[in-house]
Amino acid sequence: MIEVKVPSPGESITEVQLASWLVKNGDTVEKDQEIAEIDSDKATLTINAEESGVITLLVEAGETIKVGTVVAQIVSGKSIPATKKAVSESKVAKEVPAKAAPIESNAVESQGKTPNVPVTEPETPDIHITPLARKLMGEKQLSEKDILEHFTNLRISRRDVMDVASAPKVIQGITKEASRETERKKMTTLRINLAKRLVAVKNETAMLTTFNEVNMSAILNLKKQYNENFKEKYGVSIGFMSFFAKAVTIALGQFPQVNAMIDGEELVFHKYVDIGIAVSAPKGLLVPVIRNTETLTLAQIEIKIKELATKARENKITLDEMSRGTFTITNGGVFGSMMSTPILNPPQSAILGMHNIIERPIAMAGKVEIAPMMYLALSYDHRVIDGSDSVRFLVKVKELLENPVNMLFEGSDPVKELLGL
Repeated sequence: MIEVKVPSPGESITEVQLASWLVKNGDTVEKDQEIAEIDSDKATLTINAEESGVITLLVEAGETIKVGTVVAQIVSGKSIPATKKAVSESKVAKEVPAKAAPIESNAVESQGKTPNVPVTEPETPDIHITPLARKLMGEKQLSEKDILEHFTNLRISRRDVMDVASAPKVIQGITKEASRETERKKMTTLRINLAKRLVAVKNETAMLTTFNEVNMSAILNLKKQYNENFKEKYGVSIGFMSFFAKAVTIALGQFPQVNAMIDGEELVFHKYVDIGIAVSAPKGLLVPVIRNTETLTLAQIEIKIKELATKARENKITLDEMSRGTFTITNGGVFGSMMSTPILNPPQSAILGMHNIIERPIAMAGKVEIAPMMYLALSYDHRVIDGSDSVRFLVKVKELLENPVNMLFEGSDPVKELLGL
């Protein structure tokens, strides 16, 4: 018999929430099959079966449990051990009421009496009766059948038909009753701790946001011209995020203050760049980190982004892959956002927000032209980064994006050198 225990998501985590079971009690599971999801304060992880066999669930979904707790047992064979009762089975047993004992017809007949059998009235159509009307029906000793027979026996005249024809149409002849119902759902551990962190950022940092805009024409033209060759060679398409990651990496080299963070009464300056990419996952926002982007080509960044984003959306990302970033990029534009003020990802001191690309009229060389424009937003901690550095950093990112060739310093064909073709 194999005991399934809650693994440790990280050194500092002692409790997790069993978010959901992916199997049912008594199911036959295969080795390495995902059987449950657990929520920690940083991520949602899965528990896999160590061996094949029949599983017995010992903990209800939604419970908060300590790391190392036995939540299930797996036994080789087709039957569940009689000594172990499944949580779900015991719960169902409590909820099912005992059946009423059958009436002995012989006992009634022996007394020479007719059994008191309730008369079942014919089914009537579903009708909506107000509480006041139903009370009045009780006082007058009228049933729903009496009410329906009354309307059925009414004589309909030509005027009635004309009145109905000229009245406003009601969809399907039924007016939907207004609902005042509510529903409560327990917050996941991830959502609870995310809420606490966001409030802490607002209260514990001097957060400001500066804005700019970038003309995306050059990158769009580059994608159009080279995307097929790029995809054929690397197996991924050219995305916007890799250009932004590359531009941010170069700009951070020129403005190291933006890549720093506070540790007590000291400033920590990083000689490397680890960029977190915000990804919308089924359980919430996750931020996997690309390590040492200063050493990667644009193609390598693109491949790494796809790999980490896929793992995040499939809940296979590890805590180590989401830790120790020095700067974050978030893209609200994929959801249609035109402008926002992204919130810091502590302990980092800055975050760049990308937005929707919209064709807008702009002035170019003294003329008004239509161009694909994107608003950029840089939120930063004013305790670490001065206003002048934040503005100049964002302007540098804008310049690199509008002239992607400037991301290179040598090469006979700068564009092909940039794309690694």
